[in-house]
Amino acid sequence: MFESTCDLYDRFEATARVADPVFRDFGKRHRFSGEVVTVKCFEDNSRVKELLGKPGKGKVLVVDGGGSLRAALMGDLIAKSAVDNGWEGVVIHGCVRDAEVLAGLDLGIKALAAIPRKTVRNGEGQTGLPVTVAGIRVNPGDLLFADADGVLVLDPAEYK
Repeated sequence: MFESTCDLYDRFEATARVADPVFRDFGKRHRFSGEVVTVKCFEDNSRVKELLGKPGKGKVLVVDGGGSLRAALMGDLIAKSAVDNGWEGVVIHGCVRDAEVLAGLDLGIKALAAIPRKTVRNGEGQTGLPVTVAGIRVNPGDLLFADADGVLVLDPAEYK
């Protein structure tokens, strides 16, 4: 289902939502796309671990981490779980850790930065609700496309 974000923008200019250019690539896949699953959490990756531990074929997890640069919302173990469960990618408005390991995993990973500090796990976070990341609104079920030019989101009803 992949088309370049530039081509998609040209086709859907009036309705495409383009994220601010704040993300870095961390996974082996630099091009990925899929149906959005959302989680909103701040410095607690409990829900991220939970969701990526479930089947995710054709899906991309969008994590609204509030842009925190203080702790990583995903590391190598959770990312390996995502690969094992067939996820296409993860977009984190926050940090990751274990960057060298992530670079070798067959998973699309975009995040703001890397940091060695892990999060706490207190079971906090909400899933399945609209989130705002990098200046755009992202809804569960939206279609997300990511490549070297950035992140673009479309309503699935308009993508034909």
